Amino acid sequence: MANRPTIHDVARAAGLSSATVDRVLNGREKVREETAQKVYDAARLVGYHAASLIGQRVQADRPRLRLGLVLHKERQSFYRQFKAEAERAVARATGVRATVQVEFAASQSPGDFTALMEALAPRVDAVAATAVTHPDVTDAVERLNARGIPCFSLLNDFAQGVRQNYLGLNNLKVGRIAAHMIATASHHGGKIAVFVGGYRWHGHELRETGVRSYFREHAPQFQVLDTLVNLETRQLTYEATLDLLGRHPDLRGIYCAGGGMEGAIAALSEVRQPGQVALVVNELTPESRAALIDRTVTMVIGTPLNRLCDDLIRLATGALVDGMAAVQGQHFLPPELFLPESV
Repeated sequence: MANRPTIHDVARAAGLSSATVDRVLNGREKVREETAQKVYDAARLVGYHAASLIGQRVQADRPRLRLGLVLHKERQSFYRQFKAEAERAVARATGVRATVQVEFAASQSPGDFTALMEALAPRVDAVAATAVTHPDVTDAVERLNARGIPCFSLLNDFAQGVRQNYLGLNNLKVGRIAAHMIATASHHGGKIAVFVGGYRWHGHELRETGVRSYFREHAPQFQVLDTLVNLETRQLTYEATLDLLGRHPDLRGIYCAGGGMEGAIAALSEVRQPGQVALVVNELTPESRAALIDRTVTMVIGTPLNRLCDDLIRLATGALVDGMAAVQGQHFLPPELFLPESV
């Protein structure tokens, strides 16, 4: 065993002293996490026999984060992608022993969200959700906070003034981006339609406001019609889009502020040539990607889920380690813009 790697070999590979490696290996004194990680990485590199033991000690010294995540529309590809990205994020997280439990709400009902959020409480250290904006949700967040569980709103900002942080896009800006794209893609003035998911999606309301403010300011030759509620369902959006196209020959653009875009895509594909009506939707899914390629969709505005999940773990860990603050504000992510030529 003359060639068996020694502590000195580990120290040389890590750029540290043998005494420091000995402290990490035997747990004689507390060392910084970065130092312990260097030792672990070096031990694995040189094939040191106790590398796994070092790794266990490094892990044991890290804070634990058990994250509860409540999403909705389990059958929708975007939320399946969200779940998968959250699982990848906890696997690659550094400086924390992170796990995630994901639940899906059966509907947009506030009760469905609050029941799942509170049921997670005994098993998690922090909760994040894509819940609706409703007093019942705010009350649930207050109860979770009273138990020392910080809560994070994702994509749609709920429980403002109570939740720990909002992570997602700047939805007012998203609406203005959508309006700019529609105005740019349309060669003549006319009617614009906006779909929102319901009356309790604060993010959808902000996107609608952004659309209207842009057209008032920069493109008054367009008229934004009364906003339509589609409950984020394909069938309602499909039927409403066909009705819009029949009643408004001068319809120039449609913006789906929430879900249900598949219905608008199907309706436009049936009765209009690509490009005749500018359609802007949110989130790149197999359906929206295919519609971009055939130019039924003019632009997709996407959320960088990998970055959102990484930032969520970092902020949740900070709330547990440094202590909860009443409100830490809004954490905006840069939107991803997809055009037919960029996919």
